[in-house]
Amino acid sequence: MTGEAREAEGETGPLDGLTVLDASRVLAGPFCTMQLGDLGAEVIKVERLDGGDQTRGWQPPSYGESDESAYYMSINRNKRSIALNLASEDGRDVFRQLAREADILVENFRVGKMDEWDLGYDDLAESNPDLVYCSLSGYGEWGPDADRPAYDIIMQAEGGLMSITGEEGRTPVRVGVALADIGAGMYATQGILAALLEREVGDSGGQKVDISLFDGQVAWMTYMASNYFATGDPPTRMGSRHPTIAPYQAFETRDSYVVVAVGSEAIWTRFCAALDREDLANDDRFSTNADRVANRDALDSLLADEFAEYETEELLSVFDDHDVPASDVHDMADVFETPQVEARGMHREVAHPTAGTVEMPGSPMHFSNTPTTVRRYPPRLGEHTRELLGEAGYDGEAIEDLVEDDIVAPLDE
Repeated sequence: MTGEAREAEGETGPLDGLTVLDASRVLAGPFCTMQLGDLGAEVIKVERLDGGDQTRGWQPPSYGESDESAYYMSINRNKRSIALNLASEDGRDVFRQLAREADILVENFRVGKMDEWDLGYDDLAESNPDLVYCSLSGYGEWGPDADRPAYDIIMQAEGGLMSITGEEGRTPVRVGVALADIGAGMYATQGILAALLEREVGDSGGQKVDISLFDGQVAWMTYMASNYFATGDPPTRMGSRHPTIAPYQAFETRDSYVVVAVGSEAIWTRFCAALDREDLANDDRFSTNADRVANRDALDSLLADEFAEYETEELLSVFDDHDVPASDVHDMADVFETPQVEARGMHREVAHPTAGTVEMPGSPMHFSNTPTTVRRYPPRLGEHTRELLGEAGYDGEAIEDLVEDDIVAPLDE
């Protein structure tokens, strides 16, 4: 046993021995099941026969000769793929057989579709009462919007995020990655793990977990929502500014931008010293954070002039010498050249049979005894169909009958 997560010696993750039946596609569901796979679970990715997960075709860019999109590759490691026709009763029978042995099921079909196919929680729990069944949808399984289609940008708009993202007086913008989807995938993972724990320590067996993109966005409003509740005034777009801390934003330098986070009075004193502007620290308008927030426009104007006198690297060095939290704005190339990324194992590679070496961010979860792992490359469509059917109890003849009847499709068939 080790004392630090960076010294983990285990070869399996904390969910080793659990099986996930992944009937999801695009982002929220696959992001959730990738996390479960990173944690050691065996993930069976169920895909349609014609094209599989639609993100396989979201190109460009793609990886080498694999004809797989970079998007698909980013969220589907540590999984095996079975191509299965769920529109047929025979295909649904195969799914039921797989579900009998699963610990977790994740799906993000439109609300009601799995029940329509007799694959809902109540249906599958009859033969597998310990099943943790997670449904992901745009608005959840009840409420006036339950049947509405959902996309990340719509969720960012309706959930409030776009109202506080961007600059005042300009067009609202979405956050650059699909945070509504990713947030829902994180909440799904959290909910599944809680249900697994309850299954182990309680006496109720499995249960249904209902996660929506919309709920996640509303929950993420946290202090912005509280600010509204406290004042009655909806927060507005402030660029990189913070509503209750100043200065806490990006300023333009001679050659780019520097972001500063002056999160305490002690940092404010060091910040002023770094700029050789102790007069600001002694200015009654800026004495406390509350004063600085109240007089933000005047402070910003003064600081904009100061920052414009420096090259970015020069200013970062000055702030570092004075222990002031600051950074330039990294693009993806910068991020993955950062020594901290290497030290934390956040840049991973996995060999792929047609794409060569596939690079991806690592798992942010670190354990001292049961580390996360990248064990499998993102699977090709139907790559494990025969293998998984054999494990589910189908003999060779039965498998070939399913192939012949277009119920399943092995790789390249």
